[in-house]
Amino acid sequence: MTYLSSLHINTKRIHPYPYDVPAIKYAKHIDLSNQITFLIGENGSGKSTLLESLACRLQLRHMDGVGYGKKCFDAAKKILPHLELEWSIERSVGFFFRAEDFGDYLNSIHRADVDLHNQMSDLDGEVPNHIIQQMKDSANYQLHQVRKDYGQELDSFSHGEAYMHIMNEMVNQRGIYLLDEPEASLSPSKQLAFIYFLQNHLQNFNSQFIIATHSPMLMAYPDATIYEITSDEMKKTPLEDTDHYSITKSFLNNPKSYLRYFDSK
Repeated sequence: MTYLSSLHINTKRIHPYPYDVPAIKYAKHIDLSNQITFLIGENGSGKSTLLESLACRLQLRHMDGVGYGKKCFDAAKKILPHLELEWSIERSVGFFFRAEDFGDYLNSIHRADVDLHNQMSDLDGEVPNHIIQQMKDSANYQLHQVRKDYGQELDSFSHGEAYMHIMNEMVNQRGIYLLDEPEASLSPSKQLAFIYFLQNHLQNFNSQFIIATHSPMLMAYPDATIYEITSDEMKKTPLEDTDHYSITKSFLNNPKSYLRYFDSK
């Protein structure tokens, strides 16, 4: 049994942004009763905004902490008065992760480290270097937090390895997990590893995943629900009937047929 059973955006507004994007306009009585639900659609269809509004409502933890005060969440917060949720089990423990958060977070840690280095530059030659480094590490709250949350500094991993490390550290109990385009960090083999990770997690925990993706590999997770978002509707769609699947399969079967126009130029 899942925690959230359905989602409904109860408004007739269709403009301005974000009310004019398809995922917001057509999110009516969306069935979330499956343990894994994929949201798919073209860039700009509003998948991320819909996920962000749900994360804001549930106040799920994310890489920057729990707060949703950043400007990037302004559009999502406009949806909150209209967001209606039905629960099978009311539980809002979990994690919200956007692929771009990882790079942004590491960059902010690095910037803080540079600022602290500049502030302590007058100690060079007066205090041993390892002591200065310990002082910087102690003063860098974000670095302390990333070590606490993930066990070590994430910049020692490749991007895909770091993503899987975060999954293992943060998706380790029953809860609701919202993931925005996880494939952005993952090679095809790592996507297979991620699918195995989901399967293994659900064998051990009663959790729920809502995932926005462009990856036909992830969408192929057995018995998952797929909602395809187009300019006209948002509806459950079998994998083989999605544009993502049919375009990818057609291209891989005969890439020359797609590229011959460019060959002739």
